[in-house]
Amino acid sequence: MSGVITASEPSWTAPFAGLGARQFGQLITALRREGADPVRKGRPWGLPLEDRVLLVAAYWRTNLTPRQLAPLFGVSKSAADRVTDHLGPALALQQRRRFRKDTVLIVDGALVPARDRTVAEQSRNCRHSTSHQVVTDADTRLVVAAGRPLPGNRNDCKAWELSGAKAAVGQSTVIADGGHRGTGLVIPHRRAPGRAELPAWKEASHRKVRARVEYAFARMKTRKILRDCRLKGDGVHHAMSGIARLRNLTLAG
Repeated sequence: MSGVITASEPSWTAPFAGLGARQFGQLITALRREGADPVRKGRPWGLPLEDRVLLVAAYWRTNLTPRQLAPLFGVSKSAADRVTDHLGPALALQQRRRFRKDTVLIVDGALVPARDRTVAEQSRNCRHSTSHQVVTDADTRLVVAAGRPLPGNRNDCKAWELSGAKAAVGQSTVIADGGHRGTGLVIPHRRAPGRAELPAWKEASHRKVRARVEYAFARMKTRKILRDCRLKGDGVHHAMSGIARLRNLTLAG
């Protein structure tokens, strides 16, 4: 159909998926290898896998409603809903199972405003949000794990374990902020009561390393769905995890 967005035109993948043509091709190859496009009985998909992946990526990037997004891809609103529900979990980040002994990871919590009150609670940003523990590799800056979302009123100490992020990293060295105090993670130097200010190197060293995970969040939140998520149930988790996978592809080149 003419006049619609399609992955067969490489110029569409950068603005809607944030990926170059080669990176988008690598993603499609990986999804087929993982079984994301099985042969189905009954009515086949109206769009090829490439266009369906682009539709989901465009949904996450623009946060348009399915009713708004469907005519851009030449499908119905219900078809756009089905594509999002089917491919959202398939695009989720494949968490790393093993880490080198010298690997250093960084974890931080991120709040995602969400409208589903069954998974979101009012948080410190005065909005109903979900809390996500995201772990990145300090060396490569790639996201290696994304914990399951918890209500936004949970603190990072509890979220670290309850989200599954702790189990995902095993015994690796993990750097965190002061919100993870008491978890056994490496946290910033703190000035003891009555002591002089911390030396400059203590103030700067930890912040410089942790800035890498803050940069990761900043890049991930260019996807507007992480600013106001309308998805229900596991949808917010699939979006966060899938966006992490897309960002990893961008970094890997």
